[in-house]
Amino acid sequence: MLNEFKEFIARGNVMDLAVGVIIGAAFNKIVDSVVNDLVMPIVGALTGGGFDFSNYFIALSSNVTATSLAAAREQGAVFAYGNFITVFINFLILAWIIFLMIKGVNRMRSSLEKEKAVEAAPPAEDVQLLAEIRDLLKARPIA
Repeated sequence: MLNEFKEFIARGNVMDLAVGVIIGAAFNKIVDSVVNDLVMPIVGALTGGGFDFSNYFIALSSNVTATSLAAAREQGAVFAYGNFITVFINFLILAWIIFLMIKGVNRMRSSLEKEKAVEAAPPAEDVQLLAEIRDLLKARPIA
């Protein structure tokens, strides 16, 4: 059983998945920073300043009197729609970046496949015929 597990782990797909998960986690931090440090301040400036989605919530309990989300969660149940908006913006940015990356990779693959197809394509019929004539003329003895 241990040997089967080693074979399973050593397969390329499992290693690729592990690398993808690690890179995805690091990429998530970058997207969070882009949203929280770059996008949200611009949104705040455009909407009159001080606009922060993260502290937008609706208290679901009469015990909640706090104005910040963290303090309100300690007091009771809250409907944190502002946090959802921030996470949704993170998702949209991440989806857009992944779309652009896949589009670029597909474009690169397409151009590489076209190059390979041109290299691997047999010569045209007239070019092949001329090459045969040339070879016959070379093989003919000079009188």
